[in-house]
Amino acid sequence: MSKKKPFAWLSLLLVVSLAAAACGDDDDNASDTTDDTEADGGDAASGAGCPEEVEGDVNISGSSTVEPISAAVGEKLLDCSGIGATVDGPGTGDGFALFCTGETDISDASRPIAEDEMADCESNGVEFIELKVAFDGISVLTNPANEAVECLSFADLYALIGPESQGFDNWSDAQPIATELGSTTELPDAELALTAPGAESGTYDSFLEIVFGDVSEARAEAGKITEDQVETARTDYSSQADDTAIISAMEADDTPLGWVGFAFAEEAGDAVQELAVSAEPGGECIEPSAEAIADGSYPLSRPLFIYVNAANAESNPAVAGYVDYYLGEEGIASVSEVGYVDLPADQLEATRSIWDARTTGTQEG
Repeated sequence: MSKKKPFAWLSLLLVVSLAAAACGDDDDNASDTTDDTEADGGDAASGAGCPEEVEGDVNISGSSTVEPISAAVGEKLLDCSGIGATVDGPGTGDGFALFCTGETDISDASRPIAEDEMADCESNGVEFIELKVAFDGISVLTNPANEAVECLSFADLYALIGPESQGFDNWSDAQPIATELGSTTELPDAELALTAPGAESGTYDSFLEIVFGDVSEARAEAGKITEDQVETARTDYSSQADDTAIISAMEADDTPLGWVGFAFAEEAGDAVQELAVSAEPGGECIEPSAEAIADGSYPLSRPLFIYVNAANAESNPAVAGYVDYYLGEEGIASVSEVGYVDLPADQLEATRSIWDARTTGTQEG
């Protein structure tokens, strides 16, 4: 495995009040970042500057993966505007539960909104604008001391983490299932200590959908699992909503297994080992990297989103100003600054066009 260079990004749980925005009185700073964009919602595609004359609060919740980006954008706005952003990251699912009842203005999400969540939004009269803002990969982790494991296929991961692995406490316990699925990986005779996101997390949902989708459908057709077990994981593992707790667990044992967003793994540096992954048994093992995530060659790549309450964007200038800035040059630079992967230019322009037109509904279905 190649040595990683840790990202220096802001790990923020940002709770900002209007009083803190007093630093926006710095005229030199404001003049450096202001353009002709109207404060209450200009053309984001043109690269909106700081909405220095806008005041108000924005309430953001959802994905812990997207949280550092949204928090960094909010921190930048403190330097030049009266917008106070409150950002927290209980998980994508928990965020949508708040968003679809009108309790938040923006929902951070590490996966597209689900059908039942869209139904909740519709029943509560919440129209949303879905904005793709970045790419991330899911890093599969162990401890650097676990030298027997360098690459795992989707079949291996299913055998270790899927519903059939309930009760496995040794890597080698999963060997029969992995072999049956066509894997040639030799899993070590070593303790299997599994720590990973829980069901409230979009990272959990994305991992299960990407890794287990095809494998678990085939297992259900073969009668190995029930339809209710498709795209589910074993339940006897340490479920953590806090990504830093997962990193700590990888550091604490010699042969652990877990997964987190790529940026969190990169921040941990050489304290953890990011395993290469192949989609198929015997396929090419690809290590997670910004380049492999951006071009889609890393099998566990995924888009990241923010969902904006359309009515609140219309009625609250702070919400529109926050999103304008988020998608402008200074705001969107936060993606790479906190360790995530920028959208290709054409996809960023598509996102800006959706926001400029205030197009509601999902674009991912």
